Amino acid sequence: MKKTFVLVVLFVLPIVVYLFFASGVNNFGKLAELTKNVTELNLSSDIKFKNKITVLGFLGSNVETRKGNAFNLNQKIYKRFSEFTDFQFVMVVPIGTEEEIKEIKKELSSLSEVDKWYFVFLTPADINALFTSLNTDIQLDENQGTSYVFIIDKDLSLRGRTDDEDEGTKYGFNSNSVADLNNKMIDDVKIVLAEYRLALKKNNADRSK
Repeated sequence: MKKTFVLVVLFVLPIVVYLFFASGVNNFGKLAELTKNVTELNLSSDIKFKNKITVLGFLGSNVETRKGNAFNLNQKIYKRFSEFTDFQFVMVVPIGTEEEIKEIKKELSSLSEVDKWYFVFLTPADINALFTSLNTDIQLDENQGTSYVFIIDKDLSLRGRTDDEDEGTKYGFNSNSVADLNNKMIDDVKIVLAEYRLALKKNNADRSK
């Protein structure tokens, strides 16, 4: 009996404690709505933010310098969550970068399916207008790009943190930083997806009453 107790304390208890702290925020937290009414994409295609959970990025005109960012996002975020029906990546790039984007898509496709990776070509004015509608403390560089990506929910709201331990209000995630993607973005995407799964279950339960 004593040996069993010691084994529980040494091996089982640490695992239970770890699971509690690792899952507590994700199961019960709610990601803040930092900006409402983000500008919708006005395109002839069916690529929209509405009714989708979107990871939004701005690669800029110097696409080659952002290739590593795209690969980080693909490996750490996209591959983990791409199975969810309403999940998508939207990367905004200036008109004129079509050939460079073809090359990036080709390289990404050698790593995973890319059916939910969308590259949207906009004018400089439209890129600035979309970025401005996020209303963040982040700025685009001279190439109209940034290493930061953003979570847009199905209702066109920018989601993030108001009590981040490092940044206070956290609007986006630095795709240059594997630590930021691993330690924060994965958790926050989980929270948003969990919200909608719970809402869907509730709606289905209400209909069956």
